[in-house]
Amino acid sequence: MTGTFDPKTCNVAVLYGGTSGEREVSLSSGTAVGSALKEAGFNVTMLDPAEKSDLLSLMKDTYDVAFLCLHGKGGEDGTMQGFLETIGLPYTGSGVCASALAMSKCKAKQMYRAAGLPTLPSVTLKANEPYSVDDVIAELGDHCVIKASEEGSSIGLYIAEGKEAIAEAIKDAFAHDSEVLVEKFCKGRELTVGVIGNESPQALPIIEIVPRNDFYDYDAKYSPGGSEHICPAVIDEETTAAIKKCAEEAHKALGCRGESRTDFLLEENGSFWMLETNTLPGMTETSLLPDAASKIGLSYIDLCTELVKLALSK
Repeated sequence: MTGTFDPKTCNVAVLYGGTSGEREVSLSSGTAVGSALKEAGFNVTMLDPAEKSDLLSLMKDTYDVAFLCLHGKGGEDGTMQGFLETIGLPYTGSGVCASALAMSKCKAKQMYRAAGLPTLPSVTLKANEPYSVDDVIAELGDHCVIKASEEGSSIGLYIAEGKEAIAEAIKDAFAHDSEVLVEKFCKGRELTVGVIGNESPQALPIIEIVPRNDFYDYDAKYSPGGSEHICPAVIDEETTAAIKKCAEEAHKALGCRGESRTDFLLEENGSFWMLETNTLPGMTETSLLPDAASKIGLSYIDLCTELVKLALSK
């Protein structure tokens, strides 16, 4: 972890809200982060990029760092990061390239494979290119997970079995994005691993997510009682170490900085698969990353402070 500094000398712009389909989640993250940073002694200004006047404030007012609590398109995909790079304002989280790569489930898959990381078989479909559902089934089987490439919070995600259901799910996913990832279905325990750091990232304790629904959909993520989180997950030491190392390697392979959170599936036979990496994970006090950080003695306020320090050390 990084050294100490005086928060009272640091002016932080907390960016939250935005224009994506995850706006409400972002507002919750930003509100919690803003309160924590104020309690830590930072000078905090809350800004919503959906308001042009707030974007203007970033350019004309004096801030030392931007704390990004934006989720989804326009905030997590490199767009806001590029704007902040242009005006020369340091910010939390990953840079332009890593943000764009991780936001695209299809491109992230390519990076995982290039790094030799375990990921499920998949095909990428593009709206302007012809595709055959029969060919998809021949390669992946007739039980698939269909994902809009650049949506988060399980928006545009479908589990389908059989040709007709897969075809319909692909069509629905294309309503959200021009690129769709179709992945072989795998039944397993749902795990997530937060990572903190820049050049030497550190994996946090593994969390097992037990959704009340059939899978970890939007309701399971954000509805009260939608899922149970077990941290640290009850997994043998060897598998735990391997999964945590893969999360750190994913952080490095994508070029992430500050924080990330990578999701996995763990099969009964011990095989595990990397699903996707989130470069700006949820930051409410009960979100997954803060929950895992608390298990190593890093309080919510300390975590927020650490992310500011990591941003300023880039």
